[in-house]
Amino acid sequence: MWLGSALFFGAVVAPAVFSVLRSFSLPNASEIAGSIVTRSLSVVNVAGFAIGLVLLLTLFLGDSSVGRIAFLIETACILLITAATGVGHWVIAARMRALRTAMVLPIDQVLPSDPRRVEFNSLHGYSVNALGLAMIAALITIVMISRRLRT
Repeated sequence: MWLGSALFFGAVVAPAVFSVLRSFSLPNASEIAGSIVTRSLSVVNVAGFAIGLVLLLTLFLGDSSVGRIAFLIETACILLITAATGVGHWVIAARMRALRTAMVLPIDQVLPSDPRRVEFNSLHGYSVNALGLAMIAALITIVMISRRLRT
């Protein structure tokens, strides 16, 4: 379920919010859209982190007949989900919020060459990559768990 919500957020919600708000030609459309997306993304990231922790705790309760390599792959993927969503929320998003506050003006009115805006845009790329990495790890984890349950 988390993977579906993360995919829906990234492929539908975030682009739609920016597109719809910009269509109204508001001077601060990106600021408003960014606030909505930030709040929504925090739910996705915290949920991914919590699910990762639960999966890590239950990992050792499963069938021990699974192969060592499969167990290591599953463990690595779950650790990756947990780390990527945790860093995405508590490091990257927190820094982005601090930069938006430091800019004082809505982000739409800050020059693209402003160092804070440059850093913000860079962090946005890291945020997208972190969520994408967590989603790929979640897909691999789902495959590994379903393989384990099938045997």
